[in-house]
Amino acid sequence: MSGTAGKTFIALFSGINVGGNRIVKMAELRSFFEDLGFSDVATYVQSGNAVFRAKKGGSATLTKQIEAAFEKKWGFHSRIMVRDLGWFERLVADNPYPDISEEPTKLHAYALEREPTADEVARLAEKCTGPERFEIKGDVLYLHAPDGLGKSVFANLIPRTLKVPGTARNWRSVLALLEMAAQADGK
Repeated sequence: MSGTAGKTFIALFSGINVGGNRIVKMAELRSFFEDLGFSDVATYVQSGNAVFRAKKGGSATLTKQIEAAFEKKWGFHSRIMVRDLGWFERLVADNPYPDISEEPTKLHAYALEREPTADEVARLAEKCTGPERFEIKGDVLYLHAPDGLGKSVFANLIPRTLKVPGTARNWRSVLALLEMAAQADGK
């Protein structure tokens, strides 16, 4: 049992295993985290999500450490968002579209590198002319895309318009990662 193994975190990778490029096997990713000294490592789906426990360091420190080590090992940069269990709990509790959470492929949460400014949010709101709705709470952008993310013109505009780096997960992934992190935390 590793009840004293520190704090539980979730790492969200962007740009790996997309369209057959930048392939990273999840078993290798788990080993990579263990080699860095983290414990209770678990991954979820191929898009790059890892739950782990760290004895020391906060989200920002761990992000820098993991990004640098990842680039050294795999030879390309993946932007990584490391968030703690409390952040994920707040993300789910603050969902502005609870009525959509039963349709997890139509609701997405973007972990953003920082909270956008009012100007950045206003620019994004101007582009939201389709069926989508979005709301930003702190460093999370919630997106309801009724036709799904793949068909959403607005979703493709988010990174270019907002200019705040982020990575999106559908609601099913959000809930699965929260459950995995809560289990790891309870060990």
